[in-house]
Amino acid sequence: MKILIAVSSKEYSGPTLQVGMKIARAFNAITTIVDVGEKVSEFNSKVVGLTQERMESWEFDRPGVDVLEWAFKYLADNSFIEPQIIEAGFPKNTLVETGASRAEVYLKGTLCKNVNLILRNGDIISELRDEVQTGKYDVTIIGGSQKRRMAHDLIQFIDSSIFVVNRYDPDQTYRLLLAVDDSSMTRKAVKFGAQVAHAFDIGVDILTVSKRKHFGEEYQKAAERAGTFMRRAGIHYQNIFKEGDPAQVIKEEAGHNHIIVMGASTKSPIAKFFIGSKPLKVMEDCHCPILIVK
Repeated sequence: MKILIAVSSKEYSGPTLQVGMKIARAFNAITTIVDVGEKVSEFNSKVVGLTQERMESWEFDRPGVDVLEWAFKYLADNSFIEPQIIEAGFPKNTLVETGASRAEVYLKGTLCKNVNLILRNGDIISELRDEVQTGKYDVTIIGGSQKRRMAHDLIQFIDSSIFVVNRYDPDQTYRLLLAVDDSSMTRKAVKFGAQVAHAFDIGVDILTVSKRKHFGEEYQKAAERAGTFMRRAGIHYQNIFKEGDPAQVIKEEAGHNHIIVMGASTKSPIAKFFIGSKPLKVMEDCHCPILIVK
């Protein structure tokens, strides 16, 4: 399992990093923390290159290095990296250029597998898409303070599951709301949901929504399979059956005290652009964190 945690600032990315590392620990995942800083001009690129050659005697950092240093401190304070690395301090002198707009530093993890810090410079959508594609990540975690249009584009076009850390409150007592139906992505969503429930040590509400009063056989089987999986995983759960518009019902059931997990739509990006999809509609309207599983 490979997880990408996208941070943007020291002021607003605390919840994203906190949730991301909880998920990484639950999955024992290889974890990368990435910050996409402002684009470096051609002139500044030359300055950065010269500076990196003489970093010890210069006091110049490329845009975004301060965010990586903040992320390193969080990892150190919470013992996610090995003591000898913590003692040595943030290794900005060993940032390795791996592309025209990409640099990284490798850290050895403790509670989860290896941790990398990556700095990219440029358009955030393009840079994250490229990072996910080249790194083949399973889950990308982004902050809820990001523009909803940005989250919308990432969900549609990048090849990984997306966890939007929307309005996460560490003092809130959450439950996990697992939306199931007869779609092909439900089984994978159930597996991811169990891991997230373990990460936060919370119970699960398995929600099945039908637009009609009648619940088809496949809907009932999906709910039963999800319950069986949770029981075998040692997770307390309950099945909930509701009638109505799925996106609206999910939003109402989730409220402010659930973490939503649901499968991605199987519609094409073009179809989703013109007629939308249930996961995108839920993401746009919900008031809590949401994981859309691909």
